Amino acid sequence: MQDEKDFVKELKAPETQQQAFKKLVSLYQKPLYNHIRSIVINHDDTHDVLQNTFIKVFRNIDSFKGDSKIFSWIYRIATNESLTFLQQKAKKNNSSESEYLNKEIDKMEADVYFEGSEIEIKLHRAIATLPEKQQLVFKMRYYEEIKYEDLAVILETSVGALKASYHLAVKKIEKYLNLN
Repeated sequence: MQDEKDFVKELKAPETQQQAFKKLVSLYQKPLYNHIRSIVINHDDTHDVLQNTFIKVFRNIDSFKGDSKIFSWIYRIATNESLTFLQQKAKKNNSSESEYLNKEIDKMEADVYFEGSEIEIKLHRAIATLPEKQQLVFKMRYYEEIKYEDLAVILETSVGALKASYHLAVKKIEKYLNLN
């Protein structure tokens, strides 16, 4: 990809913004879909959150200072949009986020967009038992293989804290899978 600073300039400049934004969408649509899907579970909800993420990125590109990579900034927006969406859905359904996630996991087998196995559903159930931060860290490291340094920027925490969270998450998931 071209130099990131130049790309950001193109995203901010009215004369190049539309073309640059198309490029941004084509670069990030699939990885963001996967990231959001790992958090909200449901395919249709994922598309809604993905669309909201790109709208927020477009509307707020002028506030991007370049202190982090654009990738990290976009992932932070997608993560926050996903978590907000989950909170709203849980509240709407008079349930906790954990209860809501478990209902969505129950629906996975019938989802035509889910290509996993029974073991994968068990893994989703195990992940759903974790605290929110551990869920995010585990999903972003395990499924997306995001480096700890990038995760630290996205989740606004230290690399050491992330490594500890990931280690704890793995131990809890192993325990859950061995019991079930």
